[in-house]
Amino acid sequence: MENITTVNIRPAPALTATEIQELNNQYETAHPTEIITWAHHRFGSGLTLTTSFSDTLLIDLAIKVNPDLEVIFLDTGFHFAETLQTLREAQKRYRINLRAIRPQPLANDLWAAGSDQCCAQRKVEPLNQALANKTAWLSGLRRTDSPQRAHTPIVEQDQRGLIKINPLAAWPEKDLTKYWEQNNILTNPLIAEGYPSIGCWPCTERPCENEATRSGRWSGTDKTECGIHR
Repeated sequence: MENITTVNIRPAPALTATEIQELNNQYETAHPTEIITWAHHRFGSGLTLTTSFSDTLLIDLAIKVNPDLEVIFLDTGFHFAETLQTLREAQKRYRINLRAIRPQPLANDLWAAGSDQCCAQRKVEPLNQALANKTAWLSGLRRTDSPQRAHTPIVEQDQRGLIKINPLAAWPEKDLTKYWEQNNILTNPLIAEGYPSIGCWPCTERPCENEATRSGRWSGTDKTECGIHR
């Protein structure tokens, strides 16, 4: 009898590498609405959106294309009260199809043991589960967020084999600001208090003047990402 080996087989990607490159060339200067519209038509119910409720810019853009689009929020249990306030205001304004994902109870004290373990159990694994039946997801990443995100593509394949779309990645600041003001985008109150990047409260500080936008995240460590955008 032959030995049997168990192999984890990933489904074939929804787009080939060549298609992804062509899409990046096509949408490099496109308005986010055009990118989101393409994603909606291409992936249908297999598309979802993730948000941390620092603001509602991506939500505002996306639900104008598809009001029923699922919106995923990773409820880590350590969000600032202001973040949850922004969530409630967004739900009231947009009536979004919100799906809040919470970690397993065993993750409760992991933040004290180290942020890598905590992020893995509170954010990475819950997102993996949330995306299990999806083909593609919309992310709010921008190239101006940090040096590590400076080359963020519009369309990419993530580590799960899913298609990740970053409609805001290359949007010029002046155009973004104009849309923001014209559409009265909801903003987390912590932004006005000097927190340009907001995560869980144990790992978020107000950056010093002239520091990078995300320098207040995991301050004093070499960590720059939680792992969901790796």
